[in-house]
Amino acid sequence: MGSITPPASPSYQKLWRETPCIESRALSQVAGCRIFLKLDHLQPSGSFKSRGIGHLIALASTRTTRPHFFCSSGGNAGLACATACLTLSHPCTIVVPSTTMAFMVAKLRALGATVHQAGRNWKEADTYMRETVMGRSTEGEEVYVPPFDHPDIWEGASSLVPELEAQMKAEGGYDGVICSVGGGGLLVGIADGLRAAGRTKQVGILAVETEGAASLAASLEAGRNTTLEGITSIATSLGCVRVADRAYEVALQEGVQVAVLSDAQAAMGCVHLADMERVLAEAACGVSVAACFDGSVRRGLGRGCGDEEWAAKKVVVVVCGGSIVSTRLLEEYREKYGGVVEAELEMQRDRVVRKVLKAKPVERKDLELEGEREGWEKMGKVDAGFQQWAVRA
Repeated sequence: MGSITPPASPSYQKLWRETPCIESRALSQVAGCRIFLKLDHLQPSGSFKSRGIGHLIALASTRTTRPHFFCSSGGNAGLACATACLTLSHPCTIVVPSTTMAFMVAKLRALGATVHQAGRNWKEADTYMRETVMGRSTEGEEVYVPPFDHPDIWEGASSLVPELEAQMKAEGGYDGVICSVGGGGLLVGIADGLRAAGRTKQVGILAVETEGAASLAASLEAGRNTTLEGITSIATSLGCVRVADRAYEVALQEGVQVAVLSDAQAAMGCVHLADMERVLAEAACGVSVAACFDGSVRRGLGRGCGDEEWAAKKVVVVVCGGSIVSTRLLEEYREKYGGVVEAELEMQRDRVVRKVLKAKPVERKDLELEGEREGWEKMGKVDAGFQQWAVRA
């Protein structure tokens, strides 16, 4: 990996920033281990995308005299591109799917971006931009900005790891990272950062998706990187029908686990994060928080650990973004999904019991049914009772 420091210029230094990492005692109590929150929703654009896309734009700006940046995005990538271009005084054009919320389109335009809407998902919007929009600009040299699939973006995203290494040093390091997966840029960046730090064997990764946007999980099940027919999840920032090939390769590595949670879990994860820590995050981030509630974090990062050993583990949840959220939306989530997850609790119990009865002896131990019962009891105190499928054993 090359340097993850942008070119030496006051403007470039503003494209992304070091963000705080704080311990959440409330989430730690629920998860059974020490949970820390890496607050990347505090980036200039409102999400971790400022790291990767900011890095790509910074590098491209040194290679091109009059760049005009083009990005296809349903939200956060477009915001990161528009924010960086505004900082550097470069023109940019953003193409978003037709399903993108009106207030997000307004945000992009307020940042000075030219915005087009086309397609039902990111892939269709991206195709429209490449085939129809690009090539018509008269403002400088066109530069394509992919939302997640580019080495410069992964390199920028990897800057999160050196920050964690420094911030968690006083705690004796950390044992795992939980991140949400859309196209996989953050996952690749974290994996590359851990490798550069020589920490791959010491730090596990739990990659989390939502049902209806689980392209990585579908690929692992198929045994090859595959493409979903469409996106149905409320976590629109995770709405990629196909992950980057590099993300699929990372998911196959030892120490990387993948879990898929429901939209209800993701929504209530946002609600709980706001209630517990006064942090507003969107559903794409809430799904990673939700992994603390249903046992996913322990199954993914603490398999084989006894209760005492697990209690000492330190896990970082990347709070990846909060641009597509409001207090009104959180109240809608609470009203719509608070009861849903309660109703799912008995269904989840029945499924796990049946799975244990069918499992081989070694798998029964891995499922740690008693631990899951304890988790369910905790979940009942915070309106939980989530569905969860561990994609990888």
